[in-house]
Amino acid sequence: MSVRYDDVIGPLRTAYDDGAERREVSGKAPWKLAEREAFLSRLQGDRRGRLLEVGAGTGQDSAYFQENGLEVVAVDLSPAMVALCRDKGIEAHVMDFLSLDFAPCSFDAVYALNCLLHVPNSDLPAVLDTFHTLMRPGGLFFLGVYGGGSVTGEGPFEGDDHHPPRFFSFRSDEQLQEYARKAFEVVDFHIVGSDKLRFQSLTLRRSG
Repeated sequence: MSVRYDDVIGPLRTAYDDGAERREVSGKAPWKLAEREAFLSRLQGDRRGRLLEVGAGTGQDSAYFQENGLEVVAVDLSPAMVALCRDKGIEAHVMDFLSLDFAPCSFDAVYALNCLLHVPNSDLPAVLDTFHTLMRPGGLFFLGVYGGGSVTGEGPFEGDDHHPPRFFSFRSDEQLQEYARKAFEVVDFHIVGSDKLRFQSLTLRRSG
C-alpha cells in the first residue's frame, strides 16, 4: 500500500518542531543563496509582487524576499517554525500542503525549497494542482529538492539527524519534471552538486 501525505504529517511536525532552534542558528550554503537570488531576479523582471513560501522553516528565505520588496506569506506545518517566522515580522500560518486556506489566484509566485521531498508520490500531483490554483496566470514557481542521485525511493531516511526520522521521496530528473509538466510549463531546470547532495532546481510557470 502506498504512503499518503496524511500518514507522514504528524512525525514531520514533531521532527521540525524539535529542530527549529537548531535550524534558526544554522547558516545557508552559498549555492542556496545563489538559487534564491536568481529566483528573486526573475520575479523582479516579471514584476511579480506577492509570494507564498511553503515549508518556510524559520523564515530566513521569506525575510530575504520581504526585505527585497515582495509581499510575503509563509506557511509551515511546524508551529515552532511558524513562531520563528512571525518573530521576523513575516505573516505566517500553520498549514500543510493539502490544507492551504487561500483564495484562488492569490499569489504571483510560490517558493518551495527542500520541502516537497516530504510529499509521497501518491499525493504530489494534488499538491502541485493546489499551487496551480493559488497562483495567478503567468506566475512563477520555484521547486527545489534533493534527488536524482545515489539516493532513491521513498521512506524514512536512515541516519536522519531529526527525530523521529523524516519521510523522504527522492525522484529522478525525468520523474520530477514529468510531475511538474502536468500542471506547469518548465522555464528552467538545472542541477547543483552531486551524489547525496545533488539538488534539482526547477523554475516553473503557471500558464493559462
